[in-house]
Amino acid sequence: MAIYNVVEQVVWSHLDKVMAQKANICCCELCRDDIAAWALNQLPPRYVTTALGEAYIRAEFLDKQLELDVIVALTAAVEQVSANPRHWQSLKSQEPL
Repeated sequence: MAIYNVVEQVVWSHLDKVMAQKANICCCELCRDDIAAWALNQLPPRYVTTALGEAYIRAEFLDKQLELDVIVALTAAVEQVSANPRHWQSLKSQEPL
């Protein structure tokens, strides 16, 4: 196992549930990536190098406060990205001049 940020996996595992709570949100890959990145930048990373370390960190996420922190960060990220979607800029930049 290489260096691994357990928080990233936790964010991805909660992303769909949080996005489902907001109507009319874009679910394209770019917006999903932006939401995950924004949320991860708000959360402290939890790096591990072994399966035992991963199990220990995942056990910490059984603490409801840590899980709530992830949900709060994702909710804020959904609001931020849905108010400023970047996918339109990406599509425009691909148009021929």
